[in-house]
Amino acid sequence: MSNTFYIMESILAESNQKIKDISLKFVRYIIPEIKWSTRLIAIKGARGVGKTTLLLQYMALQKMKAPEALYISMEHQYFYDHRLIEMADQFSKNGGKFLFLDEVHKYPNWSRELKLIYDNYPKLKVVFTSSSILNINKGEADLSRRAISYTLDNLSLREYIELNSGVKIEQVSFKEILENHSDIAYEINKKIKPIFEFNNYIKYGAYPFFKEDIELYHEKLINTINLIIEVDINTFYNPDYVLIYKLKRLLHAIAESSPFTPNISKLSERIGVSRPTLLKTLGYLEKALLITMARKPQKGISALSKPDKLYLHNTNLIYAYGQQNANVGNIRKTFFLNQLLHSHNVNLSSKGDFLIDNKYTFEIGGKSKKQEQIKDLKNSFVVKDNIETGVGNVIPLWLFGIMY
Repeated sequence: MSNTFYIMESILAESNQKIKDISLKFVRYIIPEIKWSTRLIAIKGARGVGKTTLLLQYMALQKMKAPEALYISMEHQYFYDHRLIEMADQFSKNGGKFLFLDEVHKYPNWSRELKLIYDNYPKLKVVFTSSSILNINKGEADLSRRAISYTLDNLSLREYIELNSGVKIEQVSFKEILENHSDIAYEINKKIKPIFEFNNYIKYGAYPFFKEDIELYHEKLINTINLIIEVDINTFYNPDYVLIYKLKRLLHAIAESSPFTPNISKLSERIGVSRPTLLKTLGYLEKALLITMARKPQKGISALSKPDKLYLHNTNLIYAYGQQNANVGNIRKTFFLNQLLHSHNVNLSSKGDFLIDNKYTFEIGGKSKKQEQIKDLKNSFVVKDNIETGVGNVIPLWLFGIMY
């Protein structure tokens, strides 16, 4: 038998062992949302959100194993001397049906070879993970007509509670919260102390690796951010070292603001890049799930459209960068924005803080927040921190963390 056969046999054995070892005590929200029957699936996400675990858990749940199913990281030493298309060919010829490729963007010519696999092996289903920055429409071979893309976001508050304490809370839709938040909050309060859980989550609950060591969590998160900027963004954008350093300083500034209101012209001059380059760079930071660019509805979402405010993508990033200077108002709004952006259209509001789906206005604040700004607005709500339950149009902030 050929050497290639023995190498493939070893890879299949490694795959089976990884599937066997994966824990199924907690699985991410996205597994039932993915149309797994699709022939080519892209799952994007930032470093540390759990893409590898997701693949292996799905394979374990479906009781997949070699020779029909194979998981492999694109950093595997096999690819030092072999091409992806070569592996797919050998796998398919030996009974392979389901190919799971991890971190595909780390392999050169990934899009061209995925296209060849899709076109030449119609019975082979491929799922691949990649950096959230990757745009499958911009590769050397356009995969947009072939692949369905999903984004795995950070843990929601609901997921954090389940992963941390084992307490399962059912997902509740945005519409259900607006219509029945008092009863929903009452039932959840029977199971957990939501304010306690929320206060922990905003500091260290957005990424699954909090389970490894909470004491070193923020240090590890900063290291992860640096890898995203220095490696992932550099792979697709290739900014110079000075700009990378200034981007890190910009993240610090956003973390300590309430929120950060950018003057693009002055900021581009200060950083030493043109206005279009700065806006493009901010776009990469947003695709990397490090920041969120918030705009008023009339501004549009063009890549060259100036953002009205800048937020970090989630509250853990604020604590990692801001530490003792973290602004409580910024934390509240960042949490609300992060949880709503998962499945809703979010804009800044001219009277309140946020306009959701171009219909609902929300004002975010603390326990004593008044309704003066939105009292005459239809479909308006006050979202308050540090309350267990609400009444009428007053809703607890934490409750928006159970939607996914």
